[in-house]
Amino acid sequence: MNFSGLINLQIMMFLLVVIGIILKKRDIITEEGKNVLTDVVINVILPCNVINSFYIEFSKEILINGITILLVSFLLQFVCTFLSATLYEKVEKERRTVLQYATVCSNAGFLGNPVAEGIYGSMGLLYASIYLIPQRIVMWSAGVSYFTESTSKRDLIKKVVTHPCIIAVGIGLTIMIFQIKLPVFLSDTIKSISGCTTAMSMILIGAILADVDIKDMKSKTMWAFSLLRLIIIPLIVFIGCKITNVHSLITGVSVVLAGMPAGSTTAILASKYGGDAEFASKCVVLTTILSMLAIPMWCIILSFL
Repeated sequence: MNFSGLINLQIMMFLLVVIGIILKKRDIITEEGKNVLTDVVINVILPCNVINSFYIEFSKEILINGITILLVSFLLQFVCTFLSATLYEKVEKERRTVLQYATVCSNAGFLGNPVAEGIYGSMGLLYASIYLIPQRIVMWSAGVSYFTESTSKRDLIKKVVTHPCIIAVGIGLTIMIFQIKLPVFLSDTIKSISGCTTAMSMILIGAILADVDIKDMKSKTMWAFSLLRLIIIPLIVFIGCKITNVHSLITGVSVVLAGMPAGSTTAILASKYGGDAEFASKCVVLTTILSMLAIPMWCIILSFL
């Protein structure tokens, strides 16, 4: 891992977040514009980024590592679901649902791709795309059930299968396995849109941060959750991977993505279904800010061990 490259990545991401904050504060990005930007990132930019990550030569090593990181991710989702069911029994209901959802659904689906690509390159992006499959499944099942009645299996399958990033993984796997050569104009279009991922994602996160008063974040519950989300959960993954001798690249990608901040959808669902939306927004903002310190810390630890 290149430390100078990591520092440059963090500074670049920080500046992009600041740009997002300024644009939101000056109403260049309006609330409606922020929602539109979110849809564009999730439905167009991230899927192109995922497809672009599969433009590599398929090998036995990639197959083994892909299966490995998928198993790591599934096991982590079971652990996070268990933690969400046992840790928050004494917390009031409106906040408990927020913490439960944010425990099982991090912002890896939104922030993970640009971070994994920035730190580990194209292979990191490839494995990150595979890693995120279980979280997207849990997000539409156990995740939503914290705020609402459990969805039917039919609705769950439909939401998972039709998610743009899941479709993109299917397309990408097909391209990689069968080594399909897309027309130049199409592959260039996908690569061009994919190149917008980091900038657009960070600017959007900045726009989200701009709406919350950073000074009003004194809740012990919020800080305890941040410790769980950014330190304890990735530590569990780190120890598990080291004990089982998982490949260093898979360990690195898994730990970094496990240490992502609370998912931005936490506040959206809390607002929609009667949870504590203000508390949810603060959890998202606080963990996102602290992640700018936690992610480099984990990268340094991973590079030495």
